[in-house]
Amino acid sequence: MATPPANGSRTTSVRREPLDPSGAGSAIERWTLRAGPYEASVLTLGATLHTLVGPDRDGRPGQVLLSSDRIADILGPARHYGTVVGRYANRIAGSRVVLDGEEHPLAPTGGGVTLHGGPDGFANRMWAAEELPDGVRLRLHSPDGDQGFPGALDVTVDYTLDASGELAIRYHAVTRAPTVVNLTNHAYFNLGGEGSGDVLGHLLTLDADGWTPADERQIPYGRIEPVVGTPFDFTSARPIGKSVHDEHPQLTGPGGYDHNWVLRPRPAGGAPARAARLEDPVSGRTLEVLTTEPGIQVYTANGFRGAVSGASGVPYGPFSGVALETQHFPDSPHHPDFPSTVLRPGEEFRSTTVFRLGSTG
Repeated sequence: MATPPANGSRTTSVRREPLDPSGAGSAIERWTLRAGPYEASVLTLGATLHTLVGPDRDGRPGQVLLSSDRIADILGPARHYGTVVGRYANRIAGSRVVLDGEEHPLAPTGGGVTLHGGPDGFANRMWAAEELPDGVRLRLHSPDGDQGFPGALDVTVDYTLDASGELAIRYHAVTRAPTVVNLTNHAYFNLGGEGSGDVLGHLLTLDADGWTPADERQIPYGRIEPVVGTPFDFTSARPIGKSVHDEHPQLTGPGGYDHNWVLRPRPAGGAPARAARLEDPVSGRTLEVLTTEPGIQVYTANGFRGAVSGASGVPYGPFSGVALETQHFPDSPHHPDFPSTVLRPGEEFRSTTVFRLGSTG
């Protein structure tokens, strides 16, 4: 169903339709945003950023997110592709949090952790959607005790797109009892186009001088170490694959990068600042990531084994994409020196991340 513009000056078109009108995906809405040469689609299941299209250096459009239209994939091996994960993105050790002296057991996901909010986290939920002038707003109510987390939580996520290639994601949440909140988007990028090969030749820059080493569960030890002189130094552009196979104890376990970097201080006024820049030298496409968050998790799809294929028909193997998850740090509730993720009644959780597509040449 096409929606007419609110006025003649509108530059972003918004379209709503079922993901699969005749099949199992008929209840899932796909919202498509178009502005100039850029296009993004969002699914109501998981508040998912499903596709993102932008031109290469020669003006040819390309879909730069790993994704699948198959419901079996979306509900199975691709269930976190592009989703909003929560109530707590990343890992919480011991599947428990303590707030004001009270312990709250959380639903475990295995390996002694609760990952991405639990086995039935926000990625599995159907969100309500409404149109914005240049995008879509998604809403979710998470009841008290959801996956063990205390406090009823009301969440909104706004996706907006403009003709400069800027896709903004704005998160907002309020709670009725003290809780912890850490929301992010779990999109996997391949600026050569999904199915075009691996991202090991992509050039990555991170505006981070520190990182948080982790144990075999990818739970941070609690200390922040400098990146200089390590495979984790992306303070200037370097290929993702330059050190990914190094015999470094932090890389051999996960089989590549799956770590949190500590971003340089964000502006006091709360405006998003650059966290990362990604460039594909072959296509010329670039991606800048700006955020208000203090950290970014970089995951190089080390565990992918071809279980999902996108529109290209090419199975996604290891390093076929890279996730750039802006966030508070993993396991922050157990590390008082990390930025706090506690949200209390009367407070507002607000977070903004911007994905800015462009090209060189």
